Amino acid sequence: MRRSAGSAKRSVPDMAQVAVTVNGREYLVACEDGEEEHLLELGDHLNRNVTELVRSIGQVGEARLMLMAGLLIADELFDSRNAIARLESDIADMKLVGDKAAGEVVKAANTAIDRVAGRLDDIADRLQST
Repeated sequence: MRRSAGSAKRSVPDMAQVAVTVNGREYLVACEDGEEEHLLELGDHLNRNVTELVRSIGQVGEARLMLMAGLLIADELFDSRNAIARLESDIADMKLVGDKAAGEVVKAANTAIDRVAGRLDDIADRLQST
């Protein structure tokens, strides 16, 4: 896969075109200026999936390879989304635990302060009565 020759071909006003090669076939894809490298990375990812499929099942037709590669990439996306959801849930659980622990620390600190204040009051009372 490679970027098209020159800085970028223009067929749509203000749109760059990038040459994306998948399974040995080149496709010209339009994109916004500045998105060329990202589009090339996406094309490389698709091509790696198609190449792996060709190694494992052979050339079963371009449409079927693209469909299967798309399904594999969609599966990766769903796995990533599920992992993110699990991590967000873990973070929320940890926040609850942290908030509870912080509340307990504040309560313990207030109890200790109240005890010290009581002792200071007792000392002050004794000093005033002498």
